[in-house]
Amino acid sequence: MKAVLLPGVRLRGLFLSLIALVAAALAVLSTGAPPGHAATSVSAVAEALRESPVYVDPAASAQLSAADADALAKKIEDADKPVFVAVLPAGFPTRNLFTDLRTDTGVTGLYAIRLGDRFDARADSAVLSRSAVQNLVKSVQGEDTKTQLNDFTDRALRNMGGSAPSSWDSSGGGGVSSTSLIGVGAVLVAGGAGAYTLVRRNRRRKEEEQRAALDKLRVVVDEDITAFGEELDRLDFHPAEAGADDAMRADYERALDAYERAKSSMAAAERPEDVRAVTEALEDGRFSLAQLAARREGRPLPERRAPCFFDPRHGPSVTDATWTPAGGAPREVPVCAADRARLSDGLAPAVREVDTEYGRRPYWDAGPAYGPWAGGYFGGGLLPGLLVGTLLGGMMSSPSYASDYGSGYGDFGSGGYAGGDVSGADFDASDFGGGFGDGGGGGGDFGGGGDFGGGF
Repeated sequence: MKAVLLPGVRLRGLFLSLIALVAAALAVLSTGAPPGHAATSVSAVAEALRESPVYVDPAASAQLSAADADALAKKIEDADKPVFVAVLPAGFPTRNLFTDLRTDTGVTGLYAIRLGDRFDARADSAVLSRSAVQNLVKSVQGEDTKTQLNDFTDRALRNMGGSAPSSWDSSGGGGVSSTSLIGVGAVLVAGGAGAYTLVRRNRRRKEEEQRAALDKLRVVVDEDITAFGEELDRLDFHPAEAGADDAMRADYERALDAYERAKSSMAAAERPEDVRAVTEALEDGRFSLAQLAARREGRPLPERRAPCFFDPRHGPSVTDATWTPAGGAPREVPVCAADRARLSDGLAPAVREVDTEYGRRPYWDAGPAYGPWAGGYFGGGLLPGLLVGTLLGGMMSSPSYASDYGSGYGDFGSGGYAGGDVSGADFDASDFGGGFGDGGGGGGDFGGGGDFGGGF
């Protein structure tokens, strides 16, 4: 039977760990602290980044002050995200810099480097997609060091997933005086209760974020439930009417059951991932109505297809059509008869838009909260192909997305390591490929920078 640790037990464990940490630190003092060394190699930079999210090479100290570096590190640590920032001198070797740094650090995350007056970044795809990294890098080019690193970090923290590595919680070591170390130890022990409070605060913050995401979803899902209820009202079907048979009555009963299931599931939803059950029920109910309509009209029964991509309220799709969003690549999407006609006539489809802080936007560009909603409609492996290259698709493709909004939306599921995990050399080298400055697109020492381009 698996033991369950109560908060008090965890807190006592935390105190014991802190005391052990102080004892170990004092033991180091008794034997002499290891001498400091200049950070002139990738391994030295990696070692520093395992202890703190921001490293400034002594030869590049004029680029970012100690106070600014500390403030940036605190921002990253407070956000609990695996962002690693290094400020290096212009002459630092760049060949395979990102790949070697990621290998030596051994932690899944986002790595940003200011090298002289140049800036670039790479990330494990589990944390942030390559296109997102490229767009973020491009957005801060030309800024001074402090502004650039803070702007990049702020934007990355809003978009990436994962959590900070546990190694950031440990003491750094070398070069610290005995008085300072003893003082830090005393603070650590005395602050044990505060650490537990911080854990609880972070948990409450996560719960608040999930509630906010669920509230945003509730508006859209309630619209879907209402629209389906109106379809049932317009149907004007009576189980005892002339011509009704058992198959029709079964279709109608399944549609009613789906309606009730959607309402009860939404009423009971406590987390964003709970919404998937609601839209799955609505998708099932609309297909039952399509079957009922075909039976009443004497038409062949429709095949089971995904809902219309542009707006699932349109009902089951009737075919796949090629659609090319502005500035994007063409793709095949399931469409209803009305949207098929619109596309054939060269008109824009009737797209489902939702409210965002930037105004009304298509659901696929409205942020990660809509993943559960879309996943219920487009499960079974279909969704990744539909949303590839979109804001929502990029966010949903990482394991870290599951920690915030649940897992399995549209079978995006991915294994491997989430942000902050110690994965060593077990990572996809292509995420860190290319030379410094080329945006990850090619080999060599230094690339052309250039425009990363956009796209849907």
